[in-house]
Amino acid sequence: MKFKPADKIQDLQYFGEFGGVNPSISDSSTYTFLSAKTMFDTFEGNAEGCYLYSRHTTPSNLYLGEALAAMEGTETANVAASGMGAITPTILQFCQAGDHIISSRTIYGGTYAFLKNFTPRMGIDTSFVDITKLDVVEAAITSKTKIIFCECVSNPLLEIADIAALAKIAKKHGLQLLVDNTFSPLTISPAKLGADVVLHSLTKFINGSSDTMGGVVCGSQELIDSLRNVNDGACMLLGASMDSLRAASILKNMRTLHIRMKQHSHNALFLAEKFEADGLKTVYPGLKSHPGHTLYKSMMNEEYGFGGMLTVDVGSLEKANELMELMQQRNLGYLAVSLGFYKTLFSAPGTSTSSEIPEEEQVEMGLTDGLIRFSIGLDNDIARTYKMMRQCMVEVGVL
Repeated sequence: MKFKPADKIQDLQYFGEFGGVNPSISDSSTYTFLSAKTMFDTFEGNAEGCYLYSRHTTPSNLYLGEALAAMEGTETANVAASGMGAITPTILQFCQAGDHIISSRTIYGGTYAFLKNFTPRMGIDTSFVDITKLDVVEAAITSKTKIIFCECVSNPLLEIADIAALAKIAKKHGLQLLVDNTFSPLTISPAKLGADVVLHSLTKFINGSSDTMGGVVCGSQELIDSLRNVNDGACMLLGASMDSLRAASILKNMRTLHIRMKQHSHNALFLAEKFEADGLKTVYPGLKSHPGHTLYKSMMNEEYGFGGMLTVDVGSLEKANELMELMQQRNLGYLAVSLGFYKTLFSAPGTSTSSEIPEEEQVEMGLTDGLIRFSIGLDNDIARTYKMMRQCMVEVGVL
């Protein structure tokens, strides 16, 4: 039976402490015990249903984690204060000095900087590869390799990773496959394709209102228990814990995620087809011209479309900046980083969200100066939006 992530979210039903339709928020940083023995057992991880300290977890965080695990089809999940607060501890839980990581070369700039500049201080090395070339991925594996890390849809070039094929490679060599699914919640379910761990920045599409940060690690009970362990758990010890009020807020927004993703995808496909027909160099997984189009179709949960992210190359950074400034003046969206907002967001990733990647490596991977990354909003009349965007492009000489 086909996996339906939105149904899994809908089937969760919580009651608040006083019968409310929303679960009560636990607004406490620490929790009391009726006996000293129970406190000891909780520290040892042997007291089911007891709470210790909010850095460990809270009822509100567990509710959100349960919903996210249901969405991704994993045993459980642990939420964190940001996407990087989920990604970095998870990588460090698997790796120690002398270990090796294989990563996609096109990933979020913060993740790239962590693997390129920070983990080498700990004696952890990373090989950055073209994740779409499976032979190259397998050739990069060494006796020291512990994990393969990739994004379902890469930031910002929108390359598509073959999760099932990568999972087979990982399993063959005894590795863990970690997949960042931030760009494609609901549309792709990596755990169902064989990924061991699924990560998200909740800040983006899942929350959807650009008013808070959050992250999540979805995986096995064994992994999440190890991350929360008071003695050597990376999430527990590094302290990127989510606040209960924020967890409750994100959980409420998750209930409309399926509606929002459908509209983001509908609008992005409409614009991508129009831009491509206008002769612009447009990259969007829903276009047949996209090299990963067929692969994406084979992995996707169809009803949610191809996602809300697209890129257009306008030739130069000067033109990109001129166009984005004009579109912002015309109320078409915001010149801002991040994604998943109800309004369209646009940025030139080479000088913003991917600026951590050295210029020569940007050139090698095809990240050009004139590339604009669009996170398409929830506009009701997307044809009107297109006409206004096209007019801006004509005025600045892009069309």
